Amino acid sequence: MSQRALSPGVVEPSGICLTDEERSLHDGEAGPAARLAMRILTRVAPLYGATRLLEVTRAHIDGCILEGDAGLAFAERLADLGGAVRVPTSLNVISLDRRDWRTHGLPPDYADRARRLADAYLQMGAVPSFTCAPYQALPPPAFGEQIAWSESNAVAFANSVLGARTNRYGDYLDICCALTGRAPAAGLHLLDQRRATVVIKLDGVPPALLERDDFYPVLGYLLGSIAGDDIAAVVGIEACPSEDRLKSLVAAAATSGSVALVHLVGITPEAPTLDDALGGAQPARVVGVSLADLRDARATLSTAHNEKLGVVAFGSPHCSLGECRELARLMADRRKADSVQVFVTTSRAVRDLLERDGTLSTLRAFGATVTADTCIVVAPLLRNVSGALMTNSAKYAHYGPGILGVGAVFGSTESCVDSAVAGRVIVEDGPWAM
Repeated sequence: MSQRALSPGVVEPSGICLTDEERSLHDGEAGPAARLAMRILTRVAPLYGATRLLEVTRAHIDGCILEGDAGLAFAERLADLGGAVRVPTSLNVISLDRRDWRTHGLPPDYADRARRLADAYLQMGAVPSFTCAPYQALPPPAFGEQIAWSESNAVAFANSVLGARTNRYGDYLDICCALTGRAPAAGLHLLDQRRATVVIKLDGVPPALLERDDFYPVLGYLLGSIAGDDIAAVVGIEACPSEDRLKSLVAAAATSGSVALVHLVGITPEAPTLDDALGGAQPARVVGVSLADLRDARATLSTAHNEKLGVVAFGSPHCSLGECRELARLMADRRKADSVQVFVTTSRAVRDLLERDGTLSTLRAFGATVTADTCIVVAPLLRNVSGALMTNSAKYAHYGPGILGVGAVFGSTESCVDSAVAGRVIVEDGPWAM
């Protein structure tokens, strides 16, 4: 629908100026759920510095993860009030694999509440994507497209790699944006708020390191700690990273810092040059990053020392079709050690493709548990783990100790597979040791 107001607009007590269409939503002409969502949105928008709202074309919901009874009650109330999303809306990972949850030993009461939460969002018209990487499972948003996404890695990927525009929206505000088709007109929705203020310069990084899959999450984890909630421009990546490597980089940056946008000069669409990334201004600070700095960041991701290996996990963010096929190549005609659990988490769309082309059989023959709709961080999938978690994901390595209660070891994809076979941690340093 058009954002054009039929009158100059009405200013709410919150200070938000509403168009006629937005006023009708606020007053309940589209039903009680949209009314509640609009009233929440107009209360929260000033906290973003907004004085008006803007139209969004799609939303991504993170509030579908079961965190407690309050989130379930809120979603079911909106659904019971007749809530219907006004824009195409995808769903993040949920807290169970909707098809195979019984094989994972989830308590029935927990599984029922997780299912009800997902059903409430489906009832409101969201699509059953159930992935933290909606940009790989569905047609991605276009450059400059205004969207309302939550889930930190999805937000960072949309802004950075695609050039779409969204702030980091939290749980429950995301569905309010979806029900109204509106978001606060502030922050990263506005072009002048997207310029970099920090420059990060790589210095002396061996070219061979840029060809490794474990370089990109390490770089992302380091730049997130440097940037915090500032916008950084990274100079010196003399490579053409694949989409999956860019995914791992921005996901790691959004994990160690509040990064929602990072410019990779010469790579991402808003940074053909450093001057473009900076918007013609001077940076507030310039930070050099050496190989030693990267080694330190890599070491930080490994919190387990001299522990036996208990579990190997891939898929945070969810593994793409290409990543699953690479895992199958590394796992073919091999078998994991009996003492090690192996998890591959992905979207249901990818799992369906894996079933059709035979890749799923290869992964399962290796001994891997392949789950869709969820991941080991948001669902109680790990059972009786004795030993460390090894992963190629900076997110899994970061959250493992605090959420899962296990020490983590970070390594390349190949090292993780080799370790699963050997039943012990094997980390090959290669150019990291140069």
